[in-house]
Amino acid sequence: MLLDVALPLSLAFIMFSLGYGLTFSDFGRVLSMPRAALTGVFLQIVAVPVVAYIALMIVDLPPALAFGVMILAFCPGGVTSNILTKIAGGTVALSITLTAVVSLLSVVTVPVLASWAASTFLGDTAIEVNVTSIGVSMFAITAAPALIGLLVRFVAPDFAQRTEGAVSGIAVVLFVIILVAALATNWDMFIANVGYLGPVLIGINLVLLIAGVLISRAVGLKGPDGICISIEMGVQNAALGITVAGLIAGQGGIPEFAVPAAVYGITMYIVTLPGIFALKAIFGKT
Repeated sequence: MLLDVALPLSLAFIMFSLGYGLTFSDFGRVLSMPRAALTGVFLQIVAVPVVAYIALMIVDLPPALAFGVMILAFCPGGVTSNILTKIAGGTVALSITLTAVVSLLSVVTVPVLASWAASTFLGDTAIEVNVTSIGVSMFAITAAPALIGLLVRFVAPDFAQRTEGAVSGIAVVLFVIILVAALATNWDMFIANVGYLGPVLIGINLVLLIAGVLISRAVGLKGPDGICISIEMGVQNAALGITVAGLIAGQGGIPEFAVPAAVYGITMYIVTLPGIFALKAIFGKT
């Protein structure tokens, strides 16, 4: 029971921390840099799930884990993608804008796509996904806290700037706790499947980072913008994936659908941190 309350509250605080680092002008960048913003939004909402789906057609995962991979693919980037973009020398403003916009859109896109994925991968055992209920729940624990954080920063900008570091630090700690709880709850399944689930997630992560580079160059995005697009494609919000899995399962605790997101919360650093240096080398020449 404690976990059922703590999990959504933790995600809500993480999303609050995202909004806490935003200003209303961040959303205006969609108009000031339309090609980069629209490319990033399209790739996150459409291309990421397509890559995950193709990977699952190639690799035979148990239905529940395959469904969990798709749930993860439907999730936007999170605070982590913003931090990694900054480390890599990418356009942080674009990263924040994409995370904010896609997070708001995910209130609609994630429940609808999850409903399709449930029937596709779970077949006769598919759980009925109440799109409206999941959407409302997601709004309450993702969009609403982010908007509250945005408003707090607008009303008290000086206070927000002084405390932003502490808020972000708490969000990171909560993220780690969510991952540990998800793995501990499904430890036997994790041990039984990590041998091939890990390589699948690493493969998807690599393909997305590389696709981000190629597509960015194809549409004429160079330098910091290209780095940002690549990272935003390759990094999903694992905490949201775990929480959405719980909302869909409608059961106490953390379900098996959450295992891929929990594993990904670890493997994404194995792929993305070295990938940052490659991105710097590639786009540093453009």
